[in-house]
This record gives sequence, structure tokens and C-alpha cells, in this order.
Amino acid sequence: MGKLPPPFILRSVVNGGSHLSNCHSFSSSSNTIATHIEALSKKPMSMPVRGKGKRDHRFDNVDDALILFNKMIEKYPKPSIVEFNKLLGAIVRMKHYAIVVSMYRRIELLGVSHDVYSLSILINCFCQLGRIDFGFSLLGKMLKLGVEPDVVTFSTLINGFCNQDKIFEAVSIFDEMTERGYQPNLIVYSTMLKGLCKTGNTCRAVRFLRLMESRGFEPDIVAYNTILDCLCKNGLLKEALDLFSEVKDKGIRPDIFTYNCLIHGMCNFGQQEEATTLLNEMVDNNISLDIVTYNILIDALCKEGTISKAVEIVDTMRKQGIEPNVATYNKLVDAHCKEGMVSEAEDIVDAMIKRGIEPNVVTHNALINGHCLQNEMDKAGRLFNLMIEKGCAPNIVTYSTMINGYYKAKRLDEAMELFHEISQKGPIPNTVTYSTVETVDTMRKQGIEPNVVTYSTLVDAHCKEGMVSEAEDIVVAMIKRGIEPNVVTLNALINGHCLQNKMDKARRLFNLMIEKGCARDIVTYNTMINGYCKGKRLDEAMELFHEISRKGPIPDTVTYNTLMQDGLCKTGHIEEALELFQAMRNRGLGLDIVPYTILIDGLCKAGHIEVAKELFHQLSDNGLKPDVYAYCIMINGLCKEGLPDEAYRLFGRMGDNDCLPNSCCYNVMIRGFLCNSYASKATQLLTEMVGKGFSADIFTVTLFMDLIVHSNKSILL
Repeated sequence: MGKLPPPFILRSVVNGGSHLSNCHSFSSSSNTIATHIEALSKKPMSMPVRGKGKRDHRFDNVDDALILFNKMIEKYPKPSIVEFNKLLGAIVRMKHYAIVVSMYRRIELLGVSHDVYSLSILINCFCQLGRIDFGFSLLGKMLKLGVEPDVVTFSTLINGFCNQDKIFEAVSIFDEMTERGYQPNLIVYSTMLKGLCKTGNTCRAVRFLRLMESRGFEPDIVAYNTILDCLCKNGLLKEALDLFSEVKDKGIRPDIFTYNCLIHGMCNFGQQEEATTLLNEMVDNNISLDIVTYNILIDALCKEGTISKAVEIVDTMRKQGIEPNVATYNKLVDAHCKEGMVSEAEDIVDAMIKRGIEPNVVTHNALINGHCLQNEMDKAGRLFNLMIEKGCAPNIVTYSTMINGYYKAKRLDEAMELFHEISQKGPIPNTVTYSTVETVDTMRKQGIEPNVVTYSTLVDAHCKEGMVSEAEDIVVAMIKRGIEPNVVTLNALINGHCLQNKMDKARRLFNLMIEKGCARDIVTYNTMINGYCKGKRLDEAMELFHEISRKGPIPDTVTYNTLMQDGLCKTGHIEEALELFQAMRNRGLGLDIVPYTILIDGLCKAGHIEVAKELFHQLSDNGLKPDVYAYCIMINGLCKEGLPDEAYRLFGRMGDNDCLPNSCCYNVMIRGFLCNSYASKATQLLTEMVGKGFSADIFTVTLFMDLIVHSNKSILL
């Protein structure tokens, strides 16, 4: 493997230490520093200092720590980095991360050499400050200095990426960590699980759980709870219950969080009897209901419209010694307001204030909505102004509710005034706000009452914002006004359920359309097919496809593309995808670049590179030009098959089709060179890429770092 010029690599790729000075080696120690720390300490920390057997301490305040730091840097000989680590670790415990960063700069200037512990602490500080990019570049600096990162270094970065929802980067670091021979501990696995679940990667999270088990790590109840919560929130209740049974079969005791997740999921699906069974099981296992459990039950009863039973639950809570919190009161206030009992809702707010609980923005939003529903816009306006006076900042929901209320009351000037206010000062208007205002403008110009188009627009906007429950309320309101939902309205609702992976609800609505005499169109079927494909329910997607192939409506390019990309290619059904592609041709559908690209990608991933090449070359025969995405897919496929020279020739010919490489293409080609041991060519192309204003992505950076570490030591100097 060719050698890389390390200064360039670390500047252009890792950017390691660009914000820090170079460390200098200086060996010194001080036996008196620990004494100073102990003298200033308030109480011992709960965690020992790594590798030294002594205990860290917590200061009364950060000023005491700064005083000690100033004493340390004035000493001669200078204290060792170990002593500095104890102090800085204590400051980290006080969450003064920025101070720690500035102290590191001063330590470097003293000539005290960093070790893996000190650099890991600094990486943690950058992650806590939201600068994961600095933390990641510091990893490059460690490698440059020849400091081998340890499991804590990697786990800190993984946690930082997960906290910023950058799950692909977290997975990349995890893979890099295991490839280097480090064994992740339970904390790392749990962090990855939490990150995958937080970003909606439910299936990958379950696979990761199985990976833990296969590597000899027995997940604890916290790990299982993370998966259970994710499954329930994504509507996969059957899978959640299967996993729950598995947990009990393994002799792992479920805790209150376990039961709360499942009960919440059951209540959301209207399975109150099953939820009651779980509640009884909790009691039998001596697990007491907590405030979360009660709030779940109250919320379910409120949504059912049985507010009196919800109030009884509150009384039961108090008898059990559990006081309602602001979330409890908010559910009751919202339920009363939606039932038109605004006066009773206001009484509830008075009661919560008397009990020392301050209403928050959710409380005020519910009350404002109640007044708007009653067309009491003056009262709503006064409450809106009052919350600002009380220091409770309105959010986008507050503004959207007020704007919608003014619009329905035909007070268009006030609606527009509020819209202009948030456009100038914030919060940022969302899709629902814009849809409402556009409707207001339409009403103003045409002087007409809202019709089915108006309501359908609002339903669609709410669904795309994830507010499906509110969209359903709009449909109920339009029906009460004598306006029947049409296919566009119901398509929007179905799409809302599909976006939340609630395919059973979408299917019920899909079936209801026929019962209501509303003919389904190709958009309806495409939406359902897409939802089933995304939810890995391919059989049901194909069933719908065969249904419309037999009796209409006629499948269009969207239907075929959806099935090929999200259904067949992603699940390895390449032959079926090819058959579907041929069916598109036979039907005379005008094929653009999209279906070709989908199929080429599927063929490359399945290892059928020759067939992919043939299809790629057919593009020009059919009057089509490859776009940058098609080139990236083909180049990546060739590189993975060990054909980097052919890939580079294709890369070089992109300009012939008036298609210049972008950042993605450069990164794919560079990674192809690195994976095929073409280090010199990778470095040359990196130079070219940087010269064109592009930068390496995390996957390219990781490969370069791996190359640096596994090369001889002269590369690291």
C-alpha cells in the first residue's frame, strides 16, 4: 500500500487539531496536587479516576477549581497530565465544558503531553457543547500523535453522534471500533440501541439487539425497554408483545418502564382490555403504578370521551399518594376544551395553580384552542397576550391555532397580522401555518366559505407534519358542516397513517372508502403500496399491485418505481424486479432515468455487476443520459467488485455526458481506491476534490484514518 503524506491527510480529511496547538512531550509529576484537590473538595465522586485507583472529587463551585488550576500551572516541575486529568474531570462533572476546553489549550502551552484519557475528556467536552465535528477531528489528532484511542474514546464519539441523530456516523464509528479489535461494553451497545431507536431505525435496532446477544452480551431490561418503546411508538405492537414474552422467558424482570411502554401502545390501538390485563399483571408483580402510568390511562380515557372516568383516575392517584403533574392537568384541560367545556377547563387550570403547578405552553395552547373552537376569539386573544405577560413564550402551535381561529371567524386581518409577526420574529411558520394562511388569502379574494378543497389542503398539511389526530378532527368538522370528504381528503389521511407506519389504520380507511362509495384512484393505491413496502410488508404490497393490474386503476410509473425500489430491490428480489421493469416496457410507459437507476443499484448491490453494466450502457441507446446519481451507483458497484480502474475510467468520462462529478462522486471514487489498496491514487483524487471545494465525508475519513494507523510509523510523524 502506498504511503500517504500525513500533513495533508490530517489537514484536508481529519482536520485533526486545527483548533488546538501541537502537544509537546514533557514528563513531570507532583505528589502534592491530590492533597490540594482533597482540601478543596466537597464530597468524593462516585466514579474512580481511570487506571489510578484514586478517587476524583467535586468542588463547591468552579471558582475553587480555577484557583487550584492556577496553582498547578505555576508549579515547577509541572504536574503530570494524570494530575490535570483529575482536576479537569471534576470540572466536567460540574458541566463547565467550555472552561475545560480553554484549560486544555493552556496545558498544551505548558508543554505537558496529553494521554488517551485527557484527549477523551476533551472529545467528551466538544460533544457536550454540540461540536461533534471538533470531537471527531480530535480523534484524527490522536492518531497523528500516535495516541491509540480506547473504548471510552470511541463510545464518547458514538454517544455524541447519537445525541445529534447522526446515526450513520455512529454506526461507522462502532464498526471502526470493532474492526480495531476493541470490545464494546454494555454502555456502548445501549447507546447504539438508543440512537437507532431515536432515529426510527426499528428493524436495525432489533438486529443490533440480536448482535449483542450473539457476541455474548446479555441485554439488560434497559436495553429491552429501549426496543419495546420504539416498537410500540411505531405501531408494531405484536412484535413488542413477542419481545416482552421473550424477556420474561429469559427470567428478566420487567420494570415500570416496560409496562408503561406496552400499556401506552395498547391504549393507542384501542386495546383497553389487554391494557387492563397488563395493569393487573403489574400489581401481581408488586410493581406500583407511577405518574406516567396514570397519565397514560387518563389520556386514553380522555380520547375515548369518558372524561368523568379520567377525573376518577385522578382521585385514585391522590389516594395512592401520587400528585398529578402538569402533564396530567394538560390532558384534562385539553379533553374538556375539545368537548366544549371551556369553563370547566379554566377551573382545572385554577386548581393546578393553587397546588403550585404553573401552566406551561401546552396548557395555554389547549385553552386557546378551546376558545377558538367556541368562536370566542376575543377571549383567545386575551389569553394569548396573558401568556406572553407571564413569560410563557407562544410556540408555532399557539400561532397556528390563533391564525386558524381568526380565519374561521372571518377575521382575516388579524390572522394575517399574526402570520406576519411570526414571519418576522419567529417561531418559523410550519406547513400547517402556511396552508392556513394560503387558505385565508383564497377566501379573501373569492369571498367564499371553505369547501372540500380547503379542508383537504388542511388535512394534507397536518398529516405531513405528523399531526394525524388533528387532521382527523378536521375531517370530522367538515362532515359536521355537511361537506363530504372526497378521494383527495382520504388519500391525505391514508398517507398520514402510512408516514407513521400505522398500516393497519391506513388499511381500515382504505377499505372504508369503498363502503362510503368513494372510488380509490391510483394515488390511493400508490400510497398504500409505498407504505407496505416501507413497512417491509411486501406480500400485501404485491397483492394490491395485482389487484389494480387486473381491474384498475392502471399502474403508473410511480407504482412500478415504488415496488422496484422499496419493495423488491431492497429485499433482494432482483429477478422479480427485472420482470417488473420489463412489464413497464411492455406497457409502453415512458421510462426516464429513475427506473433504470433503481434497477442498476439493485443489481450492483446483489453482485450482478455485468448485468448492471449492460443496463447502464442501454441508457444512451434509449435516448437517456446518466445523471450524477446513476454514475455514483455504477462507480460504487464497480469498485466493490474489485474493478477500480474501470470505475475511474467511467468517472473520467462523466463530462462527456455534461455531468460533472459532485462531492458524492468524489467520495465514492476515493473510497473505491482505498478499499482496493490504491492509496496513492486516492490521495491524488482527494487533492483534486479539495481543490474543487468539496470535502471528505465521514466514511472516507474513517478509511483514511484506518490507513494511517495501519501504516508504518513514519506516516504518523
